[in-house]
Parts: sequence; structure tokens; C-alpha cells
Amino acid sequence: MKRNVLSLVSIACLAVAGCETMTREEQMVVGGLTGATVGLVTANAFDANTNWKIIAVLAGAAAGTLVARNNATAQCAYAVGNGTYRILPCP
Repeated sequence: MKRNVLSLVSIACLAVAGCETMTREEQMVVGGLTGATVGLVTANAFDANTNWKIIAVLAGAAAGTLVARNNATAQCAYAVGNGTYRILPCP
């Protein structure tokens, strides 16, 4: 189990490092997949049942939809789901 988690964390770190030159859509896909993976790993770590694993994956994917971050203005763009984006202050 530790080896799998360490492998996933390593892959996630490499993926995040490569996000700087990605397009908006690519960042959204990587963010959603990373969020879903983190949600699943967390649910597995807590030995959750199948329903909670599904909820954790969906919540992680939703949290990972950060599309872009403007460091100059400290604003982030989040995908709404209908093809539009909301610009909010970054957390």
C-alpha cells in the first residue's frame, strides 16, 4: 500500500511540474484527474465503502477543476461545467 501511494504521489508531482506550459483545457483535465485520484487514495486510506469512494472521487474531481491561476492578480479560473469559467480570488 505504501509503495502504491508513493508511486501516485511521485506521478502527481511530475504532472504538476508540467502544468506550466499547458493550455486551459489540458490544465482542467489534469486537475480533474489529479483531484479524482487524490479523492480515491484518501477514501482507500480510510477504508471507505464503495459509495464513499465514489463521492470522494467526484469531490476530488470537482476540486481539481481549477483551470488557470493568474499569479499577478491572485485570481483563479474555475470551470463551471457548461463551458464557461468563474474568476475568483485564489485560496
